[in-house]
Amino acid sequence: MLSTGALRAHLLAARLAGPVATSRETSLRSYRLFAARDPRVMLGLAPERAWGEGELLRLMADRCGVSADPAHVSGPDAIDPDRTVAALDAFAERLALVAERRAPVLLGTGHPHRLLGFYAGLADALSTAGCPVLTPAQGRCVDITTRFGVRTYRLDYVRGVALVREPGGRPTGGETGAHTHSPLPVRLALQDAAERLGVLPELVIGDHGWVCGAGQLGIEAIGPADTDDPALFVGEAEGRVSLVVPLDDGVRAPFYRPLTRYVLNRACLSQ
Repeated sequence: MLSTGALRAHLLAARLAGPVATSRETSLRSYRLFAARDPRVMLGLAPERAWGEGELLRLMADRCGVSADPAHVSGPDAIDPDRTVAALDAFAERLALVAERRAPVLLGTGHPHRLLGFYAGLADALSTAGCPVLTPAQGRCVDITTRFGVRTYRLDYVRGVALVREPGGRPTGGETGAHTHSPLPVRLALQDAAERLGVLPELVIGDHGWVCGAGQLGIEAIGPADTDDPALFVGEAEGRVSLVVPLDDGVRAPFYRPLTRYVLNRACLSQ
């Protein structure tokens, strides 16, 4: 069992919280783009009202622990580890409720190279607890706008976790998948779940567009977000995203394993 103190120490040692690799410049740029409603950072969220840069900075200071000082414009950004621990505790509580109800869930990631193992551990535990882990629209193609133009990707699942691959990529178990912020994969998955399977997930677990895209459609969604992902925190503030865990989403994949163990233990889902 990983204690709260040990988890907090791990968050700081792995730079999942505390001073993180995401730069202040990157975070502030995301806030500027979000205030301008640039689709690259909206992640499928359509805010109910306007959010100015200053208001976004205050929100991120409150939810993440970044500096609220607008004059702080360079260097590493920061996440308060106590906020991360508290959010992981709430995350575990939500998993426990879903497991108790044996409710259907959908897991997906735009960060497969980093977070696939984290979500896969959750999918395994929820499946063991009796939750249907949905895999809708597997093999379907979706066109996503990237900085290189519109590219076609294929929706795939690894250990119950959705991701996108470029068509022609190696089959499941080969290359991990592509990095994406797009909400289009979760929209495709939810449409197929409703039309073909006749069931929608009670909970979507993921990041980036998976959380914002599901929340925007009225599906409860939870997941982690970095200091340069204001969309998830705005969604949480406006009530369309259920829970956001502030942490660096770009560290090495093994560093997320203790987080999986911690939340599953807190949720009484350890195998």
